[in-house]
Amino acid sequence: MKERMGGSRDAAGPRDAGEQRREQMLRAALDVIVERGYADTRIADVAERTGTSPALVIYYFKTRDQLLTEAIRYSEDLWYAEYLRRMEKIPTAAGRMAELIGMNCLPGTDPEPHSYWLLWLDFWALSPRNPGVGAVREKSDERWREAIRSIVLAGQEAGEFAPVDADDFTIMLSALLDGLAVQIALEDPVVPPQRTYDLAMRFASGQLGFDWTPAPAPTGRRTRKRAS
Repeated sequence: MKERMGGSRDAAGPRDAGEQRREQMLRAALDVIVERGYADTRIADVAERTGTSPALVIYYFKTRDQLLTEAIRYSEDLWYAEYLRRMEKIPTAAGRMAELIGMNCLPGTDPEPHSYWLLWLDFWALSPRNPGVGAVREKSDERWREAIRSIVLAGQEAGEFAPVDADDFTIMLSALLDGLAVQIALEDPVVPPQRTYDLAMRFASGQLGFDWTPAPAPTGRRTRKRAS
């Protein structure tokens, strides 16, 4: 019995090491794609960043497109794990909606660097021309809309939100946030993060019928640094 248990531990070791190596490659891929853009990212770049060989990266991910989609999934999983952790601590649907919008718009609230929106620009651009990437994009959008929709339905059940069509609202808010994310990624000085948050919250509170007051506008701050 001890030998079998010891053998299980020995077998688990390589699997754990392999998963750690794979995670290291995904993190490196996220950083490299953000820095250079997907078109200029090579398997060799990720290998160099992780101190491995291109052959080993190919062993784990097969193709560069698969590396992109797996990096997106990894990034998403981290984001949703933090999202769920935060949602458990917020008692009201209105508070959860505000937190969800903040996690998409505001530096210091989003668990990921805002530069990661550049990764999504590459992902969106590639998906219409690549069926495999497109399928991952579709699943990602379904997951995103379901997060919004679940908050709306919970708020309606609790009497916090107006009886709007939850599906229609979800499509509108998700499209609004995705569009504002492009402006954040491009660092448009006319559309800074706080303004995107205020616009999205104004839309959500107006449609769902809950009270929200925007924060006072900062003074003397015309520019912002790139989030990292």
